[in-house]
Amino acid sequence: MATKKVVKKTEKSSFGHRMRDAREKMGMSIEDLALETGYVHENLSAVEEGRSVPPVSLVLQLSRALKMNMDEPESDGKGSTPKRRTKGHKMRVDSYAYTVLSKPGTDKHLRGYLVNVDANTEHKGVEYHHEGEEFEYVLSGAVTVQVGENITRLRKGESIHFNSGLRHKLSNPNPEPAELLVIIYVP
Repeated sequence: MATKKVVKKTEKSSFGHRMRDAREKMGMSIEDLALETGYVHENLSAVEEGRSVPPVSLVLQLSRALKMNMDEPESDGKGSTPKRRTKGHKMRVDSYAYTVLSKPGTDKHLRGYLVNVDANTEHKGVEYHHEGEEFEYVLSGAVTVQVGENITRLRKGESIHFNSGLRHKLSNPNPEPAELLVIIYVP
């Protein structure tokens, strides 16, 4: 008797699966996508395979390169999109977690995120860069933001606004976690 492979809905609707589908529909190899986003193909493969959660900057670069809003919820395959959850899902990357606060849409240019940065963490991996502008406001704790060669230390109630096309990174060298409101403008 033949066994039928059951594909879990979470596999089909995962971020990585949607990323692979969009890339393949455009006829792009993973190496082509690496050249379009500025991220190495090993990192992109890890996201496609579900071994890594993409940072916000990669989600933005993928949205641009794949010509779709990667923040949008998955469709059910019948042409309809499920209603957006009222509470955002928290995504965790190496040293921070983020929750999408804004409504998705290809016609939306502002994206809001609630970002939680672990205590005593140094940014690991690539520096971020994406088209547009970024505004970061510290709700609690303190962080260090590096934009290009400039380093700025921010405490609760302080903010920074910068050209997000410049390489930038965020760290928290302090003993307590930090929470930020991050608003990104994507042209």
